[in-house]
Amino acid sequence: MITRPDSSVNQRQRVEEILSELDQLIGLTEVKKLVREVYAFAEIQKRRQKVKLVTEPLVLHMIFKGNPGTGKTTVARIIGKILQEIGILQRGHIIEVERADLVGEYIGHTAQKTREQLRKAYGGILFIDEAYSLARGGEKDFGKEAIDCLVKGIEDHRGEVILILAGYCQEMERFLESNPGLRSRFPIHIDFPDYSQEELMAIAEQMCQKRQYQLSSQARLQIARLSFASHTGYSGNARTVRNVIERAIRRQAVRLIEKPLLTREDLMLLESEDIAEVALCAK
Repeated sequence: MITRPDSSVNQRQRVEEILSELDQLIGLTEVKKLVREVYAFAEIQKRRQKVKLVTEPLVLHMIFKGNPGTGKTTVARIIGKILQEIGILQRGHIIEVERADLVGEYIGHTAQKTREQLRKAYGGILFIDEAYSLARGGEKDFGKEAIDCLVKGIEDHRGEVILILAGYCQEMERFLESNPGLRSRFPIHIDFPDYSQEELMAIAEQMCQKRQYQLSSQARLQIARLSFASHTGYSGNARTVRNVIERAIRRQAVRLIEKPLLTREDLMLLESEDIAEVALCAK
């Protein structure tokens, strides 16, 4: 069956809107290229199937490697929306879990918990953060049972769910090496680099703009010092920048609450003293 042209055009427009959401993310140049590659591959295989050409198997399970706060969950959500739009996934939603959501306390409990999370994810993505923790604890640990159950689940329900395993780069590599059968089941590996100084400042500005706040020039300097001073542990982490901005907004509120007259500019401007409070709390 050939899709009607107007339907195809509308779908393409919706996909482009989702991809523009991806493009608005700061940095992640290689990640964006790979996401577009995944989209193009899935779409072209669908078109080949419609005209009865040989198609490659749509195995889209993925490994996301990177530090916390580098955009892994955000990108997973975007991928889910794209794959739902082009008909690869029925719902495109994302279920985020960690070890505690999968590993039980007694024999048989782990399989039950893992199957339940898989069921929740049918039609979308099961996203397991710090997935390498499933391989910790030795042979008698129930984490191994969770891995086996996940592997069986994605084989038995091929096409119904996409599994994304995420975590720190080195730990994920060791995790894959500990179970040789895993690597072949996850053909798509995406590395999420830490953000640069310029990218983190751009993220801070973007967060403020969305909330209708502005940073003074001194506040920008304060954030730069906070984000990249090695002793604060903030380097490369967008999640921390968000925490800094949200805390600064609360500190600004405390600074302004007793003032009887406030202009629009007063309500929007974050000063260095608002960021300084965050810096003091962070040390």
